Amino acid sequence: MSKQQEPKSKDKYKILNWTEYNMSLKDRGRITLWISEDAVKSWEYKGPREQGGKIIYSDLAIETCLTIKQVLHLKLRQAEGFVESLLTIMKIEKSVPDYSTLSRRAGALKIDLKATKQSGNIDIVVDSTGLKVYGEGEWKVRKYGWSKHRTWRKLHIGINGDTQEIVAEELTENSVSDADVTEDLLNEAGEEIGSFRGDGAYDKKIVRKELRKRNIKEIIPPQENAVESEDPVFKERNKAIKGIKKLGRKKWKQKVKYHKRSLVEVAMFRYKTIIGDRINARKFDNEKTEVRINCSILNVMTNLGMPISKKVA
Repeated sequence: MSKQQEPKSKDKYKILNWTEYNMSLKDRGRITLWISEDAVKSWEYKGPREQGGKIIYSDLAIETCLTIKQVLHLKLRQAEGFVESLLTIMKIEKSVPDYSTLSRRAGALKIDLKATKQSGNIDIVVDSTGLKVYGEGEWKVRKYGWSKHRTWRKLHIGINGDTQEIVAEELTENSVSDADVTEDLLNEAGEEIGSFRGDGAYDKKIVRKELRKRNIKEIIPPQENAVESEDPVFKERNKAIKGIKKLGRKKWKQKVKYHKRSLVEVAMFRYKTIIGDRINARKFDNEKTEVRINCSILNVMTNLGMPISKKVA
């Protein structure tokens, strides 16, 4: 192989806080479970009574059971049995929501992502990925062909580029574009956003207009055949086009620190490695709750500790 054909060597990184990071990885796998006193006191529903069936359990009780279900990769009936055993061991005399109650109440839950509140502006990085819902496995399709097509959902997330926590999340049909969800992600992330990083899918007028209105720095690479526009909405895009013409696309990305966007791809990989790439719920509202609980679980794990690394020669 000639020198010109030799593959480029990959960059190597050294973890600087290996002891702390190693401990955080161990903590993620510990099975020491407990239910806090606040959760026990708030287990029963104490809100206003409405017409229809009697509400027995609080939203916190339902969320607790569903979170345990997702952490331990259980089905609804298994989660019901596990929580019953847990309360028995803890000598807590409380009944447990049955699997049908968990399923019925899941869609209406309001789940907090448990992201750390920061002072000052944050750098938000966004992207989307597909999650399987139901359908036939790859082996069956390869051997016998389709009889029932697999259905997908699209998970859109925005992470804090500094802490790598998920600060905004939205689950949609797979036909919804990334640009259409941007406003919802920005609303959830909060008002204190300094910059926005996204790939070429976010190089749309609807996105640029929203970022300009909020005075958020746009770090979005224009398409390779992009031309300048007189529309004031594309002011920052025009600057990017000029910068790319002058420096080249690679050096422009380095100058504006666009490569920080890769952190959201790491978050996607972390989600699919730890949680999985499929959704168990069948109703769309329940699917949204399931995915949101998963994102809050990842944030808790992230807060346990993340690696700090530097590039080595």
